[in-house]
Amino acid sequence: MRMDQTSGASAAEWLRTVDEEELANVIFEYGEERYSRRIARAIVSSRASVPVETTGQLAAIVRRAIPHRGYQRIDPATRTFQALRIWVNRELEDLDTFLVGATRRLLQGARLAVITFHSLEDRIVKHTFRAIEKAEEAMRILTKRPLVPADAELARNPRARSAKLRAIERVA
Repeated sequence: MRMDQTSGASAAEWLRTVDEEELANVIFEYGEERYSRRIARAIVSSRASVPVETTGQLAAIVRRAIPHRGYQRIDPATRTFQALRIWVNRELEDLDTFLVGATRRLLQGARLAVITFHSLEDRIVKHTFRAIEKAEEAMRILTKRPLVPADAELARNPRARSAKLRAIERVA
């Protein structure tokens, strides 16, 4: 799950030692998972008897922890894996700083477009763009609402279903 496999703890290493409360908080905050406490409890109790070493094991634990409600569009373990990936890679820590720095470098008429793939990223981009537009008269948001893939795009590329595009322009 680590983008840089030479530094930092892996998700597997972290899962071996993390306490239940911290794990639940990470799953809730970064995965927006409503059953985060139940999932964390299941992971901690499962690792007491058998260490969680594969993604298949982890997915099975998460699936058993979440109540089953008929057809689900995405796998129940998806949000937990997203949370672990975001936490391990520290993906959201510097996004707003990057956006502010990037917009400052734009020349007149230049645009910055950002594609996000989950609501946490999208929320940061939306709020940062709004703050930049409010603080600098020279900046204008081009996408009041995010652009999402059309049905034709989704037919060609189903993985684009969660993509959202937002753009900002330096007008002066």
